[in-house]
Amino acid sequence: MKRLGLYLAVAVLAVLVLAALVPGLLSGHDPLAVDSGQTLRPPSAEHLLGTDENGRDVLARIVHGTRTSLLLGFGAIAVALLFGGLLGLAAGLGNRIVENVIMRLSDIGLAFPELLLALVVITVAGGGTTNAVIAIGVANIPGYARLVRAQTLAVRRSSYVEAAYALGLSAPRVILRHVLPNAVKPVLILATIGVGTALVAGSALSFLGLGTPPPEPEWGSMLSTARNFISRAWWYGVFPGAAITLTVISVTVVGRALRLRSEGRTW
Repeated sequence: MKRLGLYLAVAVLAVLVLAALVPGLLSGHDPLAVDSGQTLRPPSAEHLLGTDENGRDVLARIVHGTRTSLLLGFGAIAVALLFGGLLGLAAGLGNRIVENVIMRLSDIGLAFPELLLALVVITVAGGGTTNAVIAIGVANIPGYARLVRAQTLAVRRSSYVEAAYALGLSAPRVILRHVLPNAVKPVLILATIGVGTALVAGSALSFLGLGTPPPEPEWGSMLSTARNFISRAWWYGVFPGAAITLTVISVTVVGRALRLRSEGRTW
């Protein structure tokens, strides 16, 4: 049963990747085409998931919004990993002063909920997809900095690193060949699970009007508009919400499977 769930999660992610790369294969409608004669139509043969308040095909908007929604999740974690990894590496390899400064700044960042910190950043930087990615990424930097620092300290004291120094390898070479790969690899697996959280945060920002601006399709912004028509058009909000839920569950399942495999256990 667990393996079936894993296979289903991988299949969902494969469909999402296909939708992000070639959305036209999954929907023949224009996500921005307005048709006043087709407003709030229920699911039918012509519009499989119904239409919105402007007569736009909901399926087309979900499919074409996949790229933006995935960008919010994966892009934010990439930003957090890059800068959090650099800070964690510096804290783990630097002297006591450098380590204390970075860790105390990380403690300050971790004192705030991630979404609240992202709201502060995006309020200063402004709305938009790019700024939303940066804001969520910045909010996740402290957590990844601490993870990479802990892994770096563990790898730094390992026997193979001491052996590399004993063989006369330079410090930069030891860091690049031994410390960095072994410190970041476990964090990369945990980051896979974090993509789901980042995607939800990105959808929340769009729901609040601080993420992807309309009329560009994005799941969070679709939910925000759909709440005004929930009593008349249940499909309008249900399907974008289902897309977010399925994506987060699938990413989490795959991430947990990768973590178990890295620990020598099977799913």
